[in-house]
Amino acid sequence: MRAGHQQFSALRRWAWTIIGNRTVRVAALLGAVGLSLWNVERVPHTAVVPAMIGLLPFAIGKYVLCPLRWHSLSTSGRSRCWHLRAYAESEILGLISPWHAGADLWRIHRLEGTGVRRAPAVAEVALDRFVGTVGLTCAVAVCGVAFPRTVLIVALTLAAVVLAVALIVNRRHPRLAGRWPWPSPKVFASGILLSVGYQATILGLLIGALHAVGDSVSAFQLAAVFGASQLAGALPGVHGASPREGALVAGLASIGVPWTAAFGAVALTAILYWIPALLIGGTFLFLRWRGWFTDPVLARPADQLA
Repeated sequence: MRAGHQQFSALRRWAWTIIGNRTVRVAALLGAVGLSLWNVERVPHTAVVPAMIGLLPFAIGKYVLCPLRWHSLSTSGRSRCWHLRAYAESEILGLISPWHAGADLWRIHRLEGTGVRRAPAVAEVALDRFVGTVGLTCAVAVCGVAFPRTVLIVALTLAAVVLAVALIVNRRHPRLAGRWPWPSPKVFASGILLSVGYQATILGLLIGALHAVGDSVSAFQLAAVFGASQLAGALPGVHGASPREGALVAGLASIGVPWTAAFGAVALTAILYWIPALLIGGTFLFLRWRGWFTDPVLARPADQLA
C-alpha cells in the first residue's frame, strides 16, 4: 500500500513538473509531435481529404461534447465557456503525459484557481473520467458483437463495483460523501450519452484515417477493436507510441487490415489529434497567458463542504 502511494506521489510530482516548467512543456510537446510526424512519414500512401473529413466530427466531440459532459457533472458554478476553455487547455498537457494525467491535473489546477478546494476538484475530475469510461463501455457494448465477451464482462463488473462502493460510502459516511459531487440519475445518464457521442466521433476519425491510407473496415468491427484497445491504456506511454496504439494496430490487423495500413492509420490518427489541440487549446493557453481571461474566485457550496 505504501509503495503504491509512493508511486502515485512520484507520478504526480512528475506531472506537475511538466505543468510548472515551461522548458519541459515545450520539449515534451516537440518530442511528442515529432514522434507522430515520424510515424506518418513511414506511411507509403496518405490522402488528406478523408482524414480531414474524419477530423471535423472528432474535434466537435473532443472539444464540445466532452467539456459539456464535464460541465453537466460539475458543482463548481463555472460557465460552459469556462469549461470549454479549461478542457481545451488541458488537452495539450494530456497528450504529452502518460495516462493523459497532465490533462486531469490541469483541470484540477484550474478549478482550484477559481476557489474550489482540492478534494472536490479531484472528485469532480475523477467523476468525469468515470462517466467517460462508462460511456465507452456502453458504446462498445451496443456495437460490439465482435467485442470479446470476457472483456465486456470485466468492464461491466468493474463499473458495477465502483458504483456499489460509492453507494455504500454514501450511506455509511454521509458527511464524507457530502464532499463529493454526486450527480442525479438524469445528469449521470446525460453524461453517458455525451460520452457515447464522443466515442462515435472517434470512430469517424479512425474511419477517415483508414480511408486516407487506402483501406476500410466495418464500423461495428472497428468499434469492437477500438474498445478492446482501450484496456491497454492502463499501461503508461506517450501519445503516438503507447500500448494503446500498439493494441489498436494489432486489432486492426486481426480483422483483415494489412499491417502497413493499420500502422499508417493509427499513426495518422495520432498526428491528427494535435491539429485541434494546438489550434484550440494552444489559442486559449496563449490568450490566457496574455491576460485575456480572468477567473474571479467565488465561494461555492462545494468549497464549503471540503
